[in-house]
Amino acid sequence: MGHFAVSCRTKKKAACPGLGLFYTVLSAFLFSVASLFLKKIEDVHSVEVSAFRCIFQMAFVLPGLIYYKTGFLGPKGKRIFLLFRGFLGSSAMILLYYAFQVMPLADATVITFSSPVFTSLLAWIFLKEKYSIWDLLFTLFAVTGVVLIARPPFLFGSNVTGIEGSYTDHLKGTIAAITSTISAASTLVILRKVGKSVHYFLSIWYYAVIGLIGCVIALFVMNEWRLPYCGKDRVLLILIGLLGLGGQIFLTKALQIEKAGPVAIMRTMDVVFAFILQILFLNHLPTWWTVGGALCVVASSSGTAIRKWRQSLKKAKQNEI
Repeated sequence: MGHFAVSCRTKKKAACPGLGLFYTVLSAFLFSVASLFLKKIEDVHSVEVSAFRCIFQMAFVLPGLIYYKTGFLGPKGKRIFLLFRGFLGSSAMILLYYAFQVMPLADATVITFSSPVFTSLLAWIFLKEKYSIWDLLFTLFAVTGVVLIARPPFLFGSNVTGIEGSYTDHLKGTIAAITSTISAASTLVILRKVGKSVHYFLSIWYYAVIGLIGCVIALFVMNEWRLPYCGKDRVLLILIGLLGLGGQIFLTKALQIEKAGPVAIMRTMDVVFAFILQILFLNHLPTWWTVGGALCVVASSSGTAIRKWRQSLKKAKQNEI
């Protein structure tokens, strides 16, 4: 009887089952369209695109901060974490945008999906979370996938097919994507460490402000700052800002109403969208290497997610007893 009552209660809370998963797919779709637009922008440097996206996020989060009266700096003890989160989060975004500009869309997307694996590794190192033989297996899977996509010459010989531009660009893009993935994983670990004590808007705020400062400094150093010449690029910049924001919002919404495990699995739809968009709009057929790598990475991130999900279910059962 108790179980029945519980299930009824929860059903009332989640208006329709799978809404969270629908939000997740929607967010994945928005993110992949944003990255497609990023490929379409010709002469704007990726750092500048990141700066624009940061401005959008700031404009959106400001009213939220004022409304929730969180202040702009956050609780005293947590500021250092928030600074790190902002720094890592924004560098992850800049590197990812760079990777999108120099390598095939699907390749870059797949590499970023190995982040759950890095997250569990970092959580084990810094938060003393459990790290089992399964996690190790999934890590190896993810690494294999990334290697299949990067196709380093010392394993695959020097004639590499199915990449955009030169191999050095592909390698730079791969390194950028991997670094971005590890930074993203560390921001997740920091967010876990900070926990619910810091309002979600604050962490986005830090991420946007620090990202903007970093972008502006980088642009001055590289002397790359220029407003896009033609109208199309301007429209695309604004759209990337809006789509990225929408993706963030839906993903947060999804995580609020759905368990993290299923959401993480549904997010792998992002890879599927990237493949489809790349074939439809960029006329660039993914190689079998990429497909193989994608399968490895998706398997490992889904595996990680399913394990986390089952662990949390077990915990819930124990608590019931």
